[in-house]
Formats: sequence, C-alpha cells, structure tokens
Amino acid sequence: MAHIDEVLGPDDDTVTFFQPRAMVYVTMLWVIAAVWVTTLGLFALLRVAIGDPPTAGDLIVGLELALIVPVVLSALIIVVVGNRLGWLHSSMRGLDFAATGRRPVHIPWAGIAEVALRYRGPFTELVITPADADFAEPGDGPGRAPRRRGDTYLVDVGLMSPAPEVLLAELHRRLPTKV
Repeated sequence: MAHIDEVLGPDDDTVTFFQPRAMVYVTMLWVIAAVWVTTLGLFALLRVAIGDPPTAGDLIVGLELALIVPVVLSALIIVVVGNRLGWLHSSMRGLDFAATGRRPVHIPWAGIAEVALRYRGPFTELVITPADADFAEPGDGPGRAPRRRGDTYLVDVGLMSPAPEVLLAELHRRLPTKV
C-alpha cells in the first residue's frame, strides 16, 4: 500500500526558508531598545513628578543603560535560542516547518487544507491548517511542542529569507487552490 508521501521521481526540488541570525538579532535589538528607552523615559518622568528630579549623573547612567542593556539582552537571547530559529522546507513530499524553539512538523501536500499569512513586517506568521489532525506528524528532538492555535499551526516567517512573499508564491505554486 502506498504512503501519501510516496513520490515517484527525484526529491531535489526542496526550497528552504530560514531566519538569519543577524536579522533576528538586529530586529530584537531595535524592539528591545524602543521598549527599554521608553521605560527609562517614563521612570525619569515619574521621578520628576514625585519631586526627585534626576541629576546629570543619573542622566548619564540612563544613557549608558539605554546603550548597553538592549545590546546585551539581544545577544543573550540569540545565545539561548542557539540554532533553533524558525525554518520551513517545501518539497515534493510536503511541508516541513518549525517555529523558533519548537519541534518540527511534517504535513504532506494532500493533508493541507489552507495556508495564509497574517500580520505584517517582522511579525508575519504563516498559518497552516491541516485537512485532518492525522496528517500532521510532529517530529522528535529538542524544543517545545509545535506552535498551535486550535487546529492550525503557526510559524513566524516575517524575518525568513527569502521573504514571506516568496514563501507565499512557493506555497501558491504547490497549493494553487489553498493559498
């Protein structure tokens, strides 16, 4: 009996999408910096409101913290994540993917009911809905369970290389009626 993944012919048409570490680092750096500088500014305003205005030394320490903390925190996150950034492989056999820090999942093309992108920019997510839960085959390995919301799987693709638009074109090529 043939398996749904059985392919007659070469399996060399795999297209790989991945998150470059440098791009993830820079994006985290700017997001953390924006939040951190806003927090420092609100703290300085709070001090002024309660009658304890910051001194020149406090402002210099605040500036140093604004420059150092985002760089160190972003680097620490990249080190902790290691080589477990999100990825996606599209091949004749189906779709293999893993969100950052999660275990991989394989779904054959016949088992995909719908795929779509949601959100924009670096926060873009690929939403994959299997036709039936039995089609999705979670893999083994380190990491947490695959990222899900209800019956759908979510993969962060906003920073993937090539861009999410290329990913959508590749999925449209494989699943013209389901994208």
